[in-house]
Amino acid sequence: MSGPSAPRQLLDDIGLSLVFFTRLRLPSSDFGGRNLADAIWAAPFAGLAVAIIGALVYAIAAVFGLATGPASALALAATMLVTGCLHEDGLSDIADGFGGGRTREKKLEIMRDSRIGAYGAAALGLSLLIRWSALSALIGPGHVFLALFAAHAASRGLFGAFMHLVPPARGDGLSANAGSVTSETAIIGAALGAVALLALGLGGAIAALILLGLLFTAFRALCLSQVGG
Repeated sequence: MSGPSAPRQLLDDIGLSLVFFTRLRLPSSDFGGRNLADAIWAAPFAGLAVAIIGALVYAIAAVFGLATGPASALALAATMLVTGCLHEDGLSDIADGFGGGRTREKKLEIMRDSRIGAYGAAALGLSLLIRWSALSALIGPGHVFLALFAAHAASRGLFGAFMHLVPPARGDGLSANAGSVTSETAIIGAALGAVALLALGLGGAIAALILLGLLFTAFRALCLSQVGG
C-alpha cells in the first residue's frame, strides 16, 4: 500500500472516494484495483463534492427568497442525502454502543444493531442542531460554501490517520475489510484536509486545526478505552 503517484491512480483514488463516501455514481466502477485504504487520502475530494451540493441548494433556496434558517436546513438535508446519512448512521451507532453497553462485546453488538436507541437519537439531534445553527449564522451562499468545504474536507482528511493509528475493533468490520493505511497515505489526506481549512482564513484555520487535533486525540482515546479500536 502506498500513497498516490501516477495521474491515472490519482483519478482512480478520487473516484473510489466519491463512490464510497457519497451516493454519486461515476460512469466507470473500475478503480485500477485500488481499495479504500489506498484511496482514503482522497476523502477530502468527496467533502468538496458534498460542500458544492450543499451550497448550491442553499443558493437556490436564497434565490426563491427563503430566510437563512430554512435555506440552511435544506442545505444540511442535501449534504445528508448525497452521503446517504453515512456519517449520521455512524454517529448514532457509536453513541448507542458507547452509552448503552457495559462490556466491550455488548458495545460492539449494539453498534452493529440497525435500530437506534436513546443515546443515538440524542447525539443525532444535537449534531443536527449544532450544524444548522452554525449554517444559519452565515450570510450568503459563498460563506456557506466555504464553511461546508472546510468542515467536510478537513474532517474526512483525518479518516486515513484514524485508520492508521487505531486498530479495527473487530476482524470482520468495515475498517478491517478496508485494508491497512500507510503513514504516507494518512499524512497526504491530513495535509489536504488542513489546506481546506484555509477557506476559513488563516486565523480560523489555525483555531480549527487545533480543535480538530484535540477532538481527534480525545476520540481516539475514547475508542481505544471503550472497544479497543
